[in-house]
Amino acid sequence: MKRAERIEALAQLGQYISEYGEHLQAYVGRTEYNNKWFTKENQKQSLLAIASQFLDRDKLNEWISAYDIPMETEAKTIGLVLAGNIPLVGFHDVLSVFVAGHKSLIKLSDKDRFLLPHLLDKLKEFGPASEAYFEVTERMSTLDGVIATGSNNSARYFEAYFGRYPNIIRKNRHAVAVLDGKETEEELRALGHDIFSYFGLGCRNVSKLYLPKGYDFNLLMETLHEFNYLIHNSKYKNNFDYNIALFQLNRVPLVNNGSIILVENEALTSRIATMHYEFYEDANVVEKALHARRDELQLVATNLDFSDLNVKKFGEAQQPSLSDYADGVDTLAFLTKL
Repeated sequence: MKRAERIEALAQLGQYISEYGEHLQAYVGRTEYNNKWFTKENQKQSLLAIASQFLDRDKLNEWISAYDIPMETEAKTIGLVLAGNIPLVGFHDVLSVFVAGHKSLIKLSDKDRFLLPHLLDKLKEFGPASEAYFEVTERMSTLDGVIATGSNNSARYFEAYFGRYPNIIRKNRHAVAVLDGKETEEELRALGHDIFSYFGLGCRNVSKLYLPKGYDFNLLMETLHEFNYLIHNSKYKNNFDYNIALFQLNRVPLVNNGSIILVENEALTSRIATMHYEFYEDANVVEKALHARRDELQLVATNLDFSDLNVKKFGEAQQPSLSDYADGVDTLAFLTKL
């Protein structure tokens, strides 16, 4: 396929997703049945974000204009090991390989086995020649490059197994928020979406708060209580109940509003239904500390002016653009230089 034909097929796929018809909804229902973390609402959120941010024709053309992608390309074979923490989390990698004119060998996560194959089938309808660009597989061989996403633990195995190929291997990343105590109720509500979207399971979900010393939790906790509908999900509620019982048993001081538990802790990683926080006296000290941990961060949500960090406004964490690359590694540049 020529580059323009690939873009046109992707734009049509975006239109199909935007319509969110009964056929697509059937696959959404099947996915929820097999993975209760992937609720219909969360899948729809991911799908519509993909359609609007990744599959808009103008945005696609603007994105690729910064790269040297020939109109016709000799396709290379790229192995993709996809994560399964939130719905369609690996779609950007699949998209990037296709836009670059290469073929994907895709290892799906067991947690997300239905939506992506369906979207690839629809893509074949819009551009029949695209069938040659995708293969879902359990085994990978004869590769020209690899993009693999997982935990710090799985990354060691990826490096051992795929180290001989040009690769991008992603590890655990975290999102944090730095508040100055002047945030409005609207901004705190937007922060709530950064925290609670996809039950907080994504690397772009805020898992830790940096708060000015003496911070008053009242407005924050009242606003975050608006997300208490999550407690009706049995998997989320089981984690909430278990964690609050564990903290109380160990006499850990906490702040609790019935939908999330706040615990003072320096770690960036927090349990499901739990948020870590840390007090600070000088925002400059926080900025320097975050700079020192840049390799662990996906983004920082804040109103403060933190230079050289991937800063987002409150509410933007789960709305990445095409050029907002995971781990800050330019996927398309990697693919075009193979």
